[in-house]
Amino acid sequence: MKQFSKLDTAVAGCSGDSVEAQARFKAKHKLNFPLLADMEFEVIEAYGARRMKSFLGKTFLGIVRMTFWIGPDGRIRKIWDSVSPKGHATEVLAEIQNRSDATT
Repeated sequence: MKQFSKLDTAVAGCSGDSVEAQARFKAKHKLNFPLLADMEFEVIEAYGARRMKSFLGKTFLGIVRMTFWIGPDGRIRKIWDSVSPKGHATEVLAEIQNRSDATT
């Protein structure tokens, strides 16, 4: 988080879970950024993160883990689709750093 802060970058998560479930998840995984509860799926659907998925041959509507880099102007600069949490923060940080270096 310190590295993201140095780049004036805020981090937040969003899911369809309740505030209480999010608080437990945040504590369990020792997360140091806000988690937003979107139980009506308004934000999740607006960003295209709620899609048909399949597991063990069954199809269902689920949430896809995605990352959006939104610039200070409110425009999406990059989308990472169907990400795996392991190592992903480093990947995002490198992309932001590379683009920051290119604009200075």
